[in-house]
Order: sequence, then structure tokens, then C-alpha cells
Amino acid sequence: MGTDHHEHAAGAHLFLRSREAKERLKPALNPGNVDKTMAAPVTAIIAYDTQFYEVAAEGVPHNQNARAIFAARRQEGARRHYALRNGSMQAAISYSRRASVGLDCGPMSGFNNAKVDAEFFAGTGVKSNFLCNLATATPRK
Repeated sequence: MGTDHHEHAAGAHLFLRSREAKERLKPALNPGNVDKTMAAPVTAIIAYDTQFYEVAAEGVPHNQNARAIFAARRQEGARRHYALRNGSMQAAISYSRRASVGLDCGPMSGFNNAKVDAEFFAGTGVKSNFLCNLATATPRK
């Protein structure tokens, strides 16, 4: 389908490479972001997993009780906050690395999160955070 999926402890990246994959994204884009997103070689959906605690030992190996703590129903708001914050930090690190190897990164928030989540993450705890168009860096003058 022209997508690659990468997961981290609280975050996930879905890379859309094919025209077909981007056509699935297109209805969720704000009009000003359609042309540049469709033209970009790759568009990443940067997301976070609200069910990260199911693999909590990976993300917080120093606390073996993390799964039980976050799985408690009363922790729903804390789970979302933790996943969003940590997923965002992981994305920042990831895109700093991409920029350091010559990729232009164009992050954007001009899209409908609910539409993206329904199209790409239905039936999961994964929620979109922002989009990022990726391309080979152009020399700056």
C-alpha cells in the first residue's frame, strides 16, 4: 500500500510513499496543504499510542509496574498526556536526525485528526499528532 510503519514506546510514525496512500490522506488535509503534501516524496503521520502501556516494559524498563499503573481506568487522561508528550519528543529527535542527513522536514497541523485516525488507525489506540512532509534538502543560498 505504499506505507511503512515504525513504532516507539509511546509514538508511531506511518510513512506514506505511494500516490494511493496519499489519496487516502487527501480528504483530511486543509486546502492549503493539499498540493505540497501530494508533491512531497514522503509524508509521515506522526502519532502516539494511547495503549503504550501494553508494552510499557519497553518504554519504562526501570518501572516494571508501569503497565498496571497506566492500565488503571482512572489513568486515562494521564495515559493520553504521557503518550502525546513522549511521542512528540521521539518525533522531534527522529526528525532532527533526518534533517542532519539532508532531508527537508515540513511539519504541519493543518489537517483533520479524526479523519486521519479513522482512515489509518481505526480499531487501535493510535492517534495522529501532526504530519510531516519529507524531501531531499535543497541547497540554501
